[in-house]
Amino acid sequence: MDQDWSVPGWAVLSVLLALVLLVAVLVVALLRIRARTTASLLAARTDAAALQAQVDAIEARLAAQAHQHERTTRDEQEYVITRLGEDRPEPEQAPAPVVGGPLFADLVLRESAVQGAALAAGLRRALAPESRHRIRHAMKREVKRSRKQRRTDLRRARRQAA
Repeated sequence: MDQDWSVPGWAVLSVLLALVLLVAVLVVALLRIRARTTASLLAARTDAAALQAQVDAIEARLAAQAHQHERTTRDEQEYVITRLGEDRPEPEQAPAPVVGGPLFADLVLRESAVQGAALAAGLRRALAPESRHRIRHAMKREVKRSRKQRRTDLRRARRQAA
């Protein structure tokens, strides 16, 4: 066997060397990016810890102020069991006018009579022969329409099945 290569040896070695250098550059770049990311993450964690400490300090200060305020209002508050000796407050709304017994009965009976008369008039109108005829005619027309539709649907279904 002869060692005749179609590509010169120095070309193969130079391509291999270029690939090794490219891989080395990529590894170095990757390590730098990873180091920057780690540093950024560490900085973010320290900032978050500092902010959490500030929030805790503010919460503690507000809780102390609220506790102090609660204590002072509790001490200043006077407990009164009765309202004896105080003036009665004026009512905000005027009381409803008082209606006498006979007038109230008249109003109730009149309202009931009006409602009863309206019901009777409505029933009389609804049960009138004209209304019943109109309703009967509309029902017949609807029954005919639904039968016709059913027959049409049946014919269409038979055509599709066949």
